[in-house]
Amino acid sequence: MRSGRSNLEMRPVEITTGVNKWAEGSCLIKCGDTQVICNASVEYQRPLWKRLQNIPGGWVGAEYSMLPRAVDVRKSRKNIMDDNRSAEISRLIGRALRAVVDMEVLGERSIIIDCDVIQADGGTRCASITGGFVALNLAVKKLMEMGKIKANPIKDFVAAVSVGMVRGEARLDIDFDEDCGAEIDANFVMLGSGKFVEAQATGEHGDFDQAQLAEMMKAAEVGCRELINKQIKAV
Repeated sequence: MRSGRSNLEMRPVEITTGVNKWAEGSCLIKCGDTQVICNASVEYQRPLWKRLQNIPGGWVGAEYSMLPRAVDVRKSRKNIMDDNRSAEISRLIGRALRAVVDMEVLGERSIIIDCDVIQADGGTRCASITGGFVALNLAVKKLMEMGKIKANPIKDFVAAVSVGMVRGEARLDIDFDEDCGAEIDANFVMLGSGKFVEAQATGEHGDFDQAQLAEMMKAAEVGCRELINKQIKAV
């Protein structure tokens, strides 16, 4: 047991939709003490690189950042802007969301998901993917209600969760303190179908084997199933 949770127990998860009156889709996702605001904005054109290369279909992108006081010590906005970690996480979120979108059906438009961490306690990239999908889904629903698109381009649900190997045990949805002490730190992105889109695993204090990775992946499936059920209720 850790902090009153079993190894395969998620922190409390809440998803509140409609938190931004301007965005086409928005939500606030809380995973324990981690909180992320996700806003989906629709642009009625393809990105420039697609137009230049005459590639048909729409696009889904993402931008991730932490607010200056999302962590225990204030981080200046300049340092946040220059943070390579934020760029890497932005690309991860975009890849995860594009995995469930048919760009041809989306048509000549782009949807950008802004994920802003207002409080961080581990798992911010996973919360951003999970909440980002909800915002994306709501934006697509609005486009369909407006008659801008006739078919739903979203093919499946997608969610993400962190898993850590701590003292030889796979622990689901680790918080910051557990992350700091984990021998292996991993993030998994899973579809509603049960297939995985991405798996990121790092041996923080050494190496790991296939059995440990399989154990963490099994734990991640439990967490992603729970998160997808939360998404279904939210949208």
